[in-house]
Amino acid sequence: MIMEKLYKILNMDGYPNNGGSGKYNLPTKNEDGTWTPGDWMPEIGGDLVACGNGYHLCREGDLLAWLGPRIFAADYRGECMDDTDKIVVRQVRLLSEYENWNERTARLFACWCVRQTWHLVIDERSKNAVIIAEKFANGEATIDELRAARDAAWAAARDAARDAAWAAARDAAWAAAWAADWAADWAADWAADWAAAKVAAGVADWAAARAADWAADWAATRAAQTEKLISILETGEV
Repeated sequence: MIMEKLYKILNMDGYPNNGGSGKYNLPTKNEDGTWTPGDWMPEIGGDLVACGNGYHLCREGDLLAWLGPRIFAADYRGECMDDTDKIVVRQVRLLSEYENWNERTARLFACWCVRQTWHLVIDERSKNAVIIAEKFANGEATIDELRAARDAAWAAARDAARDAAWAAARDAAWAAAWAADWAADWAADWAADWAAAKVAAGVADWAAARAADWAADWAATRAAQTEKLISILETGEV
């Protein structure tokens, strides 16, 4: 049995966020703040097949690839198959929910990811989009201000795309635009908002990787993003 924290990512309605079907048995929060785990899900028969047959769970290092609106601590019993970016199991239950993961912290996490390549964000329109997105997440900017900053950031990203001389700066500009874009377009819809955190994280570490040695820089950036995400889940501080 894998002896590490395991996670399950679900939509707001309790259904799988990254493929699959069927609603999960959700845990219940008690008045004293503890959790009662959800019932075990039905046991899966047949051979376990990644993306084909079985329940899929994330390890810490897998979370960035599967981010969604709700994140739960999970457990399993029975057979387990180790896959590259997940594990596949026969039976699973959800232990508790990471309530610190919400639309505010997801937005701020997306902006934090871009700020890790801040030295590559050279256009003031791109920088302003991240700043306004952060203010919006904290209730300090309006949706109209955010949309205006978003539009300017996309203009900056398009300008950067025409200059292929410095690919890292181009990617950083696109990351900044994404960080503002989802918040502006989906301000009232958290079920859609979650995608921005995943997109911004992925684009930001891509931009960082272009800046220096690809393999070493990408691994370091990815590790830092994962560490930050776990900290948010555990403490709620961004």
